[in-house]
Amino acid sequence: MITQGSREIMMVRPKHFGFDQTTASSNSFQNEDGADAVDEISHKAIAEFDTAVSELRSNGIKVHVIEDTDNPVKPNAVFPNNWVSFHGDKTLLYPMLAENRRWERRSEVLKQLEHEGVAIGEVIDLSRFETEEKFLESTGSMVLDYEHELAYACLSSRTDIDVIEEFCKVTGFDAFTFDAFDKEGLSVYHTNVIMCIGEKYAVICLDSIPEEEQDTVVEALETTGHEIIPLSMDQMYAFAGNMLEVLDGEGNSVLVMSSTAFNSLSEDQKDTIQRYSKILSVDIPTIEKYGGGSVRCMMCRVS
Repeated sequence: MITQGSREIMMVRPKHFGFDQTTASSNSFQNEDGADAVDEISHKAIAEFDTAVSELRSNGIKVHVIEDTDNPVKPNAVFPNNWVSFHGDKTLLYPMLAENRRWERRSEVLKQLEHEGVAIGEVIDLSRFETEEKFLESTGSMVLDYEHELAYACLSSRTDIDVIEEFCKVTGFDAFTFDAFDKEGLSVYHTNVIMCIGEKYAVICLDSIPEEEQDTVVEALETTGHEIIPLSMDQMYAFAGNMLEVLDGEGNSVLVMSSTAFNSLSEDQKDTIQRYSKILSVDIPTIEKYGGGSVRCMMCRVS
């Protein structure tokens, strides 16, 4: 039975985390201030990662930890949800905009997961679209409603409609595409920055979506039985859209978010979420500041 909440997740322990200039041009959430303290940033990120894994496991969440490799240097390896997705009998690999992120696609990762009991199935490689300069960065680019087989995606330089259509052809999902813009009027680089879909609710920054498109997004979410929890633009920049619903060992719903995201939420928003899910917040300020992604980006659903 497919559940919206992830039963098991994969996380990659970084070796050389740091500010990446090659991704910053399309990611307005990255902050370069102080980025020259390379070793300090890397050590802090590893400590944040280890603490996050410990907190997830202590809350009954099954985590597969993969070790990053020293060479080549992969400053974004801590965000594995961008290069792979798992669908039971299929595993998809994705085309990445930044060349150094393509190095994150490692066959030994799939071998380790398979050894640990994860179903890999047929490996379908969509990275061929890189030769056409068309990209789709997995569940960063798409937020998936597994029960209703809908792939929500805001289009950007990292999220191409042709690759989305190929994803849908392979998986049986239907695409629901729209536009979303940040405070500077630039396309939001990843859909999972603006929204999270749980089994019974959706957290979403409607303010980032053009007014003429908002009603169709709301209708799609409400039609599939989701209570909408709207976010402000400021909350989006606090990574409040970058959350993931997971299931603990007893099948209870847990919504994982960062401390930054949690602290940005109003009491009413927290109360609404807690009608459906326990909230678990983890502290990852270094990873958020220099990586431009939050805890959802660090967690890749494997089942």
